Amino acid sequence: MSSKQKKYSSEFKTKVVLDLLTEELTLGQVCSKWKVTNKSATVWKKKFLANASMAFETERSEKDYKASLKAKEKEVDDLHRQLGKRTAELEWASKKLKSLDFGIKKTLVKSELKTIEISVAKSCEIAGFNRSSYYYKSSNEMAGKMILLKAIDEVYSAMPFYGYRKVHQQLLHDGYCVGVNRVNAYMKELGLKALCPMKKINTSVPHPEHQTYPYLLRDIVIERANQVWSTDITYIRIDGGFVYLAAIIDWYSKAILAWKISNTMDSSLVLGVLNDALGRHKAPEIFNTDQGSQYTSKDHTQLLIKHNIKISMDGKGRATDNIAIERFWRSAKYENIYLHEYSTIRELKKGVSEYIDFYNYKRFHQTLAYRKPMNTYLNSIQGGDKMAA
Repeated sequence: MSSKQKKYSSEFKTKVVLDLLTEELTLGQVCSKWKVTNKSATVWKKKFLANASMAFETERSEKDYKASLKAKEKEVDDLHRQLGKRTAELEWASKKLKSLDFGIKKTLVKSELKTIEISVAKSCEIAGFNRSSYYYKSSNEMAGKMILLKAIDEVYSAMPFYGYRKVHQQLLHDGYCVGVNRVNAYMKELGLKALCPMKKINTSVPHPEHQTYPYLLRDIVIERANQVWSTDITYIRIDGGFVYLAAIIDWYSKAILAWKISNTMDSSLVLGVLNDALGRHKAPEIFNTDQGSQYTSKDHTQLLIKHNIKISMDGKGRATDNIAIERFWRSAKYENIYLHEYSTIRELKKGVSEYIDFYNYKRFHQTLAYRKPMNTYLNSIQGGDKMAA
């Protein structure tokens, strides 16, 4: 099988990205609809957002395009000359290949010989062989993956203190045939974190070129609102795949200050939540995150530095370093998300919005002496709330 990747036009990529940005479908559903991989769609979205400003520089883009087009025309002329030389040879070979029986054609297409670089699609076309069998296998693999993701989610929902090794053992006990490394990879893909004080697994993937920061919250006394904020991303399973929820919590009051749901887990998700929180509330003294690449990115750290906010990051594999947001995830899932089993992103956004409103303004919080988070937050910033009193 050729290592060459399928080429997609700019128009096609734009349609996929715009479908993602509507956030009506999960990443998996969008990729299934357009028949592309999750990685490709995520990369296209990131590139689209990074270059969005170029839409207002059409004059320069047109000039660059014309220069590129001229170079391409010369390249095409050279290729046409080469193509003319090979056309007769190809037609002769194609007629011979199409006369072979089914078994031989299949063997030829599956050949791993690397003497000639040619795609499977082109091999099938030349040999007159139907390539649906290849994609049928791929569909089975995707279905199998979704079954395993669902099973892992169910085990973790019941036992969030399990690391990937124990989840693997539970899956084996339940009759699934899966390797421990695959379970580890899928848990990382879902952003699952074992809630335990010991160092287990690193579910946040750091970027090797990004700077990380020390953990600043050890032994600190939290005594007022906007002293410490923290953030995290969690996954939510809906029909058709998974989506991601990011939120920012105030450690003193436990109030949720901003949140956002997206079908991709990238820097635009965490930047959107942070900008929303800073636009509605006074900046905190300290902002704590894990060491995931979304949070160590230059865009995210520079935004914090711009607002004179001290950056704190969890130790590797220590979910308890960010325990405030981890406890909120558990409350949100057990008190709302797992009970409703939302089927669409639109339903999920509505349900999460209603729950966070309930959590902030109506739900009694035990660690706040049964006060309500947002009331505690507002009283504190107005100077009228002292929980220690």
